[in-house]
Amino acid sequence: MKNDDVMLPTTLVGSYAMPEWLIDRAKLAGRFPPRVRAKELWRIAPEFLDEAQDDATLMAIFEQERAGLDIITDGEMRRESYSNRFATALEGVDLENHGTALDRSGHPNPVPRVTGKIRRKHPVQVRDIEFLRRHTDKRIKITVPGAFTMAQQAQNDFYATDEEMALDYAAAVNEEIKDLFAAGADIVQIDEPYMQARPEKARAYGAAAVARALDGVNGVTALHICFGYAAIIHGDRPKGYDFLAELAETSVRQVSVETAQPRLDPAELAPLRDKQILVGVLDLNDPSVETPETVADRIRRAMTQVPPENIIVAPDCGLKYLPRDVAYGKMAAMVAGAAIVRGELS
Repeated sequence: MKNDDVMLPTTLVGSYAMPEWLIDRAKLAGRFPPRVRAKELWRIAPEFLDEAQDDATLMAIFEQERAGLDIITDGEMRRESYSNRFATALEGVDLENHGTALDRSGHPNPVPRVTGKIRRKHPVQVRDIEFLRRHTDKRIKITVPGAFTMAQQAQNDFYATDEEMALDYAAAVNEEIKDLFAAGADIVQIDEPYMQARPEKARAYGAAAVARALDGVNGVTALHICFGYAAIIHGDRPKGYDFLAELAETSVRQVSVETAQPRLDPAELAPLRDKQILVGVLDLNDPSVETPETVADRIRRAMTQVPPENIIVAPDCGLKYLPRDVAYGKMAAMVAGAAIVRGELS
């Protein structure tokens, strides 16, 4: 049954640990998340890949339910990265001749080259949400890459400005979100990590891109903003957000925020206290599994600024790169920690 009224509900940000039999995890972790297709990462022959990805999705659903999560995702088992599957399915993109753009660490990366007007040709993830809906009775969430982020991950050889390109990406996202809700999604999350990585551009047109993506959307929407996968972005990471409070003025219902690894000052959450906040309570840079009490302490810190009825308990970011035993252990600890605080509130 759906858990609509659970206090401090638990969920993933989106991805779950991908099994070694499905994808070459060493190759996956040894590169920046691909912006163009990287089909060479899959271990399964093309004619069997859809079935294998379905089986991996069933595993991800089962492990989330076994751990006790309240809101279930498909684990993003069909994606080489959070953004490339959708971004490379759009009209206006040259898939044969890639472009180049700087990633968030400042290194050049192959990216889609935009040579025409961006349009969505067909639904990209509707089958994914239909599959997820058939295999769980719990609330379900699916993620789509955000328009602003996709615009930062592309080479613009067509539009007069990147803002114009971002708004057309947003129109494509808008069509996809509406179809995902029609197909059974309870929550649709937009992934916008580059709003943190490029805050000045985000202030210029990020909110407009979000507004266009959500125009006419009826359903619970979320936005994930982060500092990048801990397994990929090494070295000194920011201790606070350069773009976060600005999301208070957008129409998204939920905002997903890293708090564990950066030891975020909970005061940064205060501008968003009227929204629901997915509070990141799992440090994905730490290979050890948190104790439930550590998770509970991180929830309590957030509660100094955000009312508990507006808190959703989640990892900092996706669990994609973690070993499966570590990913499951952290997920189970997150559920146990939420239960501790839930008991204190009852």
